[in-house]
Amino acid sequence: MSERSRLSVRLSRLLNMIPYFIANPGISAAEAAADLGVTTKQLMSDLNQLWMCGLPGYGPGDLIDLSFSEESIEVTFSAGIDRPLRLTSTEATALLVALRSIVDMPGMVDPTAAHAAIAKLESAIVGGKTVDDAESREQLPPTEAPAVATVRSALARQRALRLVYYSASRDVVSERVVDPIRIVLVDNNSYLQAWCRQAEGVRLFRFDRIEAATELDEPARPPSHATEESAALDLFQDDPAVPLARLRIRGDYGWVLDQYPMHRMAVHPDGSIEATMRFATLDWMARLLLGFGSGVTVLGPPELIAAVRERSNAALAAYEAAGFLETR
Repeated sequence: MSERSRLSVRLSRLLNMIPYFIANPGISAAEAAADLGVTTKQLMSDLNQLWMCGLPGYGPGDLIDLSFSEESIEVTFSAGIDRPLRLTSTEATALLVALRSIVDMPGMVDPTAAHAAIAKLESAIVGGKTVDDAESREQLPPTEAPAVATVRSALARQRALRLVYYSASRDVVSERVVDPIRIVLVDNNSYLQAWCRQAEGVRLFRFDRIEAATELDEPARPPSHATEESAALDLFQDDPAVPLARLRIRGDYGWVLDQYPMHRMAVHPDGSIEATMRFATLDWMARLLLGFGSGVTVLGPPELIAAVRERSNAALAAYEAAGFLETR
């Protein structure tokens, strides 16, 4: 998350904290932190920040006043921020569009809660009008896949998970135990970010590739360094332990650079592009490259060249045996 985005999220939280504490007088810091989705340390930092906010003049009687400790938090002067800010029509519409864009992404939100929020926003935008029964039936929340619901539950309860997961890069299904950290959105796909005990590292698990999930009766214990927001958000980290393919891409096939995790190295006078790409297995990479036909040429490593040539010759032989190719 960029610094600008981080500050925007914190500002939204600060603006709604005063109404929250007015509605929940005497709540403990631990309970409030859990409700607001932050750590107790962050909550106390926010409360100290609120002490410096208020009305112009910024003197006694102008600034927000709070009485707080880890046992109890109370607002003694709200400076007028005693209810959540109302959304303008433009803001409500933007929020509605954002909700609609993520409601069908597995794991990002509770579909039932999201559809309830969408219904309220739509009602507010159209001035309280209600939709007819046909529209209501069309807008019923989608059924959440059991694996997705289990992952969200384990994350909320801070429990470890056993996943059955399909890895597209290796074309295999594996079972592993993970410590969930958070749910993230990367390149229009939703992922579980978790510490993988098998790999001993932070990994991203795409929700639509989680075939089954079981919540374990043990707490999630990801290492402290693994919980940083930037950890493993690059889906294709440049790990020197993973084989590196060198490719020459025809100019009219430049679109593959946008579709696959390739790094542009050089552009040649004929418009072709030299690029590299990490891959997990020869078999998977060879199949991928054969799908590009003459648009992508393998420059290395030698074992990948050999694998592509072997598969290509086998395909030609099969076509010839089936009578689709003429022998010369």
